[in-house]
Amino acid sequence: MANKKRIETICVQGGYTPKNGEPRQIPIYQSTTFKYDTSEDMGKLFDLEASGYFYTRLANPTNDYVAKKLCELEGGSAGMLTSSGQAANFYSVFNIANNGDHVIACSAIYGGTFNLFDVTMRKMGIDFTFVSPDSTEEELNKAFKPNTKAVFGETIANPACCVLDIELFAKVAHAHGVPLIIDNTFATPINCRPIEWGADIVTHSTTKYIDGHGSGVGGAIIDAGKFDWDKYADKFPGLTTPDESYHGITYTKKFGLGGAFITKATAQLMRDFGSIQSPQNAYYVNLGLESLHLRMKRHAENGQKVAEFLNNHPKIERVNYCGLPTDKYYKLGQKYLPNGSCGVLAFLVKGTRKDAETLMKNLKVAAIETHVADARTCCLHPASATHRQMNDEQLKQAGITPTLIRYSCGIENADDLIEDLAQALEKI
Repeated sequence: MANKKRIETICVQGGYTPKNGEPRQIPIYQSTTFKYDTSEDMGKLFDLEASGYFYTRLANPTNDYVAKKLCELEGGSAGMLTSSGQAANFYSVFNIANNGDHVIACSAIYGGTFNLFDVTMRKMGIDFTFVSPDSTEEELNKAFKPNTKAVFGETIANPACCVLDIELFAKVAHAHGVPLIIDNTFATPINCRPIEWGADIVTHSTTKYIDGHGSGVGGAIIDAGKFDWDKYADKFPGLTTPDESYHGITYTKKFGLGGAFITKATAQLMRDFGSIQSPQNAYYVNLGLESLHLRMKRHAENGQKVAEFLNNHPKIERVNYCGLPTDKYYKLGQKYLPNGSCGVLAFLVKGTRKDAETLMKNLKVAAIETHVADARTCCLHPASATHRQMNDEQLKQAGITPTLIRYSCGIENADDLIEDLAQALEKI
């Protein structure tokens, strides 16, 4: 289409088009409720017979503007905001997998998501099989069971920094009649649009690059609107049979493939769990989106320069960053992330845990934070922080070496980041 807007323009102007005399910036509808003249008017909303708002836990105009922009950026059919990335990942799976079902997930995913799946959702009766991000088609096929309902992975894993072969995982998932869910937090739609490679559902922790300034926690789910739930109706009764908890609505019949998934997640899961993003935080997310295309370019440039510096430093054992030709995921990075990946990299310091701690305490520009993917450079030494209770042997069993450091390049000058790392490495 000749009038189809490019991604940079969508970042700035997508999701909201003010009418004559209306605010240029999206308004913040900081209200729990909305007033109606008659009970009949409100009843139509409860029956999903009319569009509108009656309670912010289910929907809010500010949130909808931002969800619509994210939907445009990812190339999806419908989207919703959640209170966090964790809530987005939970909803994306629980919307189609229930007690007695099975889900395949990549083993190299964010630790919080791994725990959500492996511990909390197992308590809800959902079984999980974790597969290597490097799995072959044959290995993936072996992981499926008759009750498998979805496959889950991350574009760029946190903190392993491996790149998923989205096209392969989508091919196998579809061959077994289930959707592929991709967490696209690190790449963002600026550097990778998983739907174009076959993903069916895309999630985000908007807390990271999309917000970009550490101002508000949030998440998002985008549906590609392409997976044919009705074709596999027996697998997905929640979408293809009447929902007696919501007036007997059959979501696929009433809202089609483009709207069924998100409508169910809103009308059922958000109604019952209430993990909504506040309108104020949605406003912050939109401010972040307006500069996302500019910031991601700098994040990736800084990540590349810092990775190259560390990769050639005698005190560094290994750097995990797909922009390096020597990296295991370089070819996949060139395929899925041709314009650069992100600013996050992981590296191993030569020596001991104490050497890694020495490096961390001597950094002046990079801040030690339990955060990542921010405008400001930050870093984390898992052995001293999130996994502090473990000894060196336990860390290795958990897949975290005592000298591993996760380093997230912000949008500062790359030379300042490199000089900061250089002086800290000299202290070892």
